[in-house]
Amino acid sequence: MNFWKLAYKMNWVTAEQLRLAVKTEKNPYGEITPEQYKEITGVDF
Repeated sequence: MNFWKLAYKMNWVTAEQLRLAVKTEKNPYGEITPEQYKEITGVDF
């Protein structure tokens, strides 16, 4: 998660792009959880 936090902070990815890295039923290979997404972006997944 530290990589994604840094990537978002440095504007390497947008919140919309970061959604693609979240583990969901459709994307079981994601790298972060919806809770971590909210922690990084401050926005509910």
